[in-house]
Amino acid sequence: MSHASLIYPVLLAGGSGSRLWPLSRKSYPKQFSSLIGEKSLFQASAERLSGPAFASPVIVTNSDFRFIVTEQLAAVGMDPASILIEPEGRNTAPAVLAAALHLAQKDPEALMLVAASDHVIPDAEGFRAAIGRACPAARDGQLVTFGITPDRPETGYGYLELDGSASSADPVPLRRFVEKPDPETARSMLSEGHYLWNAGIFLFSAAAIVRAFGDHAPALVDPVTRAVSEAQPDLGFLRLAPGPWGQADDISIDYAVMEKAGNLMVVPYQGGWSDLGGWDAVWREMGPDAQGVSLGGPATAIDCQDTLLRSEAAEQAIVGIGLDNIIAVAMPDAVLVADKSRAQEVKQAVSALRAKNALQAEAFPKDHRPWGWFESLVIGERFQVKRIVVHPGAALSLQSHHHRAEHWIVVEGTAKVTIGESEQLVSENQSVYIPLGAKHRMENPGKVPMVLIEVQTGSYLGEDDIIRYEDVYARD
Repeated sequence: MSHASLIYPVLLAGGSGSRLWPLSRKSYPKQFSSLIGEKSLFQASAERLSGPAFASPVIVTNSDFRFIVTEQLAAVGMDPASILIEPEGRNTAPAVLAAALHLAQKDPEALMLVAASDHVIPDAEGFRAAIGRACPAARDGQLVTFGITPDRPETGYGYLELDGSASSADPVPLRRFVEKPDPETARSMLSEGHYLWNAGIFLFSAAAIVRAFGDHAPALVDPVTRAVSEAQPDLGFLRLAPGPWGQADDISIDYAVMEKAGNLMVVPYQGGWSDLGGWDAVWREMGPDAQGVSLGGPATAIDCQDTLLRSEAAEQAIVGIGLDNIIAVAMPDAVLVADKSRAQEVKQAVSALRAKNALQAEAFPKDHRPWGWFESLVIGERFQVKRIVVHPGAALSLQSHHHRAEHWIVVEGTAKVTIGESEQLVSENQSVYIPLGAKHRMENPGKVPMVLIEVQTGSYLGEDDIIRYEDVYARD
């Protein structure tokens, strides 16, 4: 396939992470987690939209996730075409327009396949075939969306009403978008047979969608155009300009453009699909046994039915006895127990924790950084113990602390440690002491991940007690 006719996947990888709390949080939303299978949802989405027909993906994400995105793509051997950094979340309409304007600079007729990065579509080949069926209409200037053949009267999804039969595999004109229905409406739509679930996945040329924004959401065009034209390259990322970006409305592409456009076609897709919009959806996708029980991690069910038991920590077992229609998810720092029928209310738990200023509302126990990650193992009044993992070849910034000293014990690999003017290699089972106020840096010069245990002691142990002198990741 010639370069000009390739499809550019545009993966939207922002998100607030509230519907699958406590596994998904604002600092590490669900697309980066391995909810179904070994790979994260983001990695599975990127791989699904790869192959001979596809160019490298364009990712739209925010500053906090930029290194997670590059690390997860590298882990599956993929190189992004561009990573656009949103200064703040403005919903899907500005994100899609920014990606379209960015692609249109090189090729206005470039086809864009816009998808969220947290959906589950088990039959990747079947979905790529559906994209192939959509291409002629998209090249012809149509805006194509993908509708999922419903297998139950689902009230958690919006629907697409077709101007024709939903049994066709070819593009069908769209009559209208339908909001999430009540159970009775959902049952009648299922029996009528010309309604599909709205997957929120789109295919169109960059020029066609830019035109559609001009026609239906003109107020977005100027701020987003300026945000793209004034964007700054930064370590391989493209940072959209914050001033104009902040003036763009916070609005979804459905409301801004799709519900007003007249040139919409729908390609029905009959394979499996889920947006994993709640723990009940995860329970379903995990494949419950004959008793309706889905288990994840070190989980044990005794006389349970229609229940999800999931532990996200290898050292933390979860056991359910006599449970019916229950979701129980255990993390090292938080546990959720809920009636399965109330899975959509989990975001209220996040709001309640936020009101109490609980760290668990938004912060993930593992803190991902460009050089690796760390997690707190024990926190006391004047001490903290962390596990720190540093990627091969990576280095932390040259830094110092006003309020704490640190002891580092290397348990895997070798650390190259700088303290003041001196540099030393610290091997497995060796340790080093960093006095309060000393300039220091830790690097992994080896070819395998380096793991160390850090014991912090002092009067204040917050992450903001840090002065950076040199940082290869250009952080403030």
